Amino acid sequence: MIRMTPLMRPSPLLLFLLFFVVPTAAREITDTSPSRRIRTHRLHGGWRPIEDVEDSHVREIGEFAVEEHNRREHGELTFDKVVRGERQVVAGSNYRLVLRARDAGGSPADYQALVYERAWTNTRQLNSFVPIES
Repeated sequence: MIRMTPLMRPSPLLLFLLFFVVPTAAREITDTSPSRRIRTHRLHGGWRPIEDVEDSHVREIGEFAVEEHNRREHGELTFDKVVRGERQVVAGSNYRLVLRARDAGGSPADYQALVYERAWTNTRQLNSFVPIES
């Protein structure tokens, strides 16, 4: 049996930390209340507005979305502009864009496109492209 000297005995402060503070902190981390999920979502991977929708990279993603939609659906849309958008940082970036495109007759319509991009592997994927009802 090991005999404890006064230096080996845990201090009351250490015991307090181990039994009361650490479990409380762990509980806060795993808290799944709606307010906690919203806060965490905003900090890690939440959608943020794209301030400059005329940025060349954002425009390039919008053009990609229309071209990919045309390829898949044998469509004849022509990209016009990005009206507004949001970006979500994940293992890459998700872009949720509202695009204006024109049909073969020249009539404009708005569409919502969801594009995933992983720039370092030169990957882009169109996940959805749907018309927005006026």
